[in-house]
Amino acid sequence: MQALKETNFHFPQQTGFYRGKVRDVYYFQDKLALVATDRISAFDVVLPRAIPYKGQVLNQIAAKFLEATKDVVPNWVINHPAPNVTIGKQCETYKVEMVIRGYLAGHAWREYSAGKRTVCGVPLPEGLNENDRLPEPIITPTTKADEGHDEDISREEIINQGIVSEEEYQQLEAYTKALFQKGTELAAERGLILVDTKYEFGKADGVIYVIDEIHTPDSSRFFYSEGYQERQDAGQPQRQLSKEFVRQWLIEQGFQGKDGQQVPEMTDEKVAEISQRYIELYEQVLGETFSPQPYAQDLEALKNSIASNIF
Repeated sequence: MQALKETNFHFPQQTGFYRGKVRDVYYFQDKLALVATDRISAFDVVLPRAIPYKGQVLNQIAAKFLEATKDVVPNWVINHPAPNVTIGKQCETYKVEMVIRGYLAGHAWREYSAGKRTVCGVPLPEGLNENDRLPEPIITPTTKADEGHDEDISREEIINQGIVSEEEYQQLEAYTKALFQKGTELAAERGLILVDTKYEFGKADGVIYVIDEIHTPDSSRFFYSEGYQERQDAGQPQRQLSKEFVRQWLIEQGFQGKDGQQVPEMTDEKVAEISQRYIELYEQVLGETFSPQPYAQDLEALKNSIASNIF
């Protein structure tokens, strides 16, 4: 199985290039082309093996949700010339990721179970169990690191440090809540619960846009609605759709991204299994059959799809 681990294109009017954990970004005068590669990261570490079709899966899920929420919050998208490419407005990115949680899961649960009752300055009540619904959704932002680990940060720290002005941060909070509400409604139509997610925002010509991907299994966690309460009452794990299965496998292999830990080997079988899980996630979240495109074998066509939509 082939996978697209990276691209190394050069365009005549290109003004910059950035390689993130999983995306390659090509900058032009007022636009950018985002290539969702098949790289995979966990615990803020890029894993050695790329996962076939992962980029296509995530880019197409994001495309669907960005289209479905554009009447709620303006977004950066201009078009999608290839299954794993998005052309969009070039924005000045806010240096925070807006994480919003409707349930106590993942990182928030790990903090809570360690005895903390405040996450990113937000107090949590006593007596909660893993995966319990929170009294109301909470926003637990993180700093946006170009490299290394994102760090939890409070609303007050963001404003006091001048990372985002108070007025603009209030707008980011309002947009985050509105997107989460719409995402919750869309998930419910598919028999899913949107547990938590993160949004990134940028600004262009005085307008704030949601950027990057939204409501994908890499940026979000979904539970199945059916049987949720029964499993909670019985103290059983929830059936979920997210990248958590990758994190759990890494934890079982003794890796959590900490200093001195060795990334476990990913066999061909494990890579194929993860690829299939991503395809299943696509089909469950969107209710559509996934049709893979063999782009990894034709980089020239991928490059041309960008060039023809930029110039």
